[in-house]
Amino acid sequence: MDMLRGAQIAAADLTDWRKLAQGLHARYLIDDFGAAARFVAAVGEAGDALGHHPRVSIGNGYVDFKLATDDAVYRDDEGTEHLVEWVTQQDVDLARRITEIAAGHQADADPASVSVIELGLDTARSATIAPVWAALLTGSAEAQGRGTPGDEIRDATGRVPNLWFGDADEHAAPGQRFHIEVYVAPEVAEQRIAAAVAAGGAIVDDSEAPALTVIADQDGNKGIVCVDASAAKKE
Repeated sequence: MDMLRGAQIAAADLTDWRKLAQGLHARYLIDDFGAAARFVAAVGEAGDALGHHPRVSIGNGYVDFKLATDDAVYRDDEGTEHLVEWVTQQDVDLARRITEIAAGHQADADPASVSVIELGLDTARSATIAPVWAALLTGSAEAQGRGTPGDEIRDATGRVPNLWFGDADEHAAPGQRFHIEVYVAPEVAEQRIAAAVAAGGAIVDDSEAPALTVIADQDGNKGIVCVDASAAKKE
């Protein structure tokens, strides 16, 4: 099934959901754990009917969902097809169904609270070092390139954050190679950046804002606030 582009996801108008990194994410607030379990069971039945299921996490007062398709089809500029982990129409269809189920279970959506953490490592030799990180992070070489045409490390069970590789000069002077990417809902990005600045951080690059805003701490370590602006509904 073809992957959906940002504009297609935005047009779906999934009010409870936000596109972060590779998937659709939602949080529903529900006080009682038993009620949360019943909610998830109903979602499971809906997933069985559609032949597709979300990743689920139940916590104290909330249920989190992630929707993505493991074998979405991506076509590069040359027309070559790649199987990637991304949002497809089946994710949109199940997201809509989950929203309907949530209403019936008195579970309130809290889309501004969703967030995803990914790791970035700048290197000129991703193909060389990726197997080491695949083994360290997941214990399996199959994690290298899983769901991506690149060398990115992705654990199929979601136990650890994704690790992707950015380009770097082979002979660059030693410096920070790792950085953290924080994916947030579009409506909270400005607040998140302001909070980091108020805490002593500094904006060092906002040339690609709101999609990417680079924040540095007092020691110069960098993190990036990320927004998938292409998938956000236009007002």
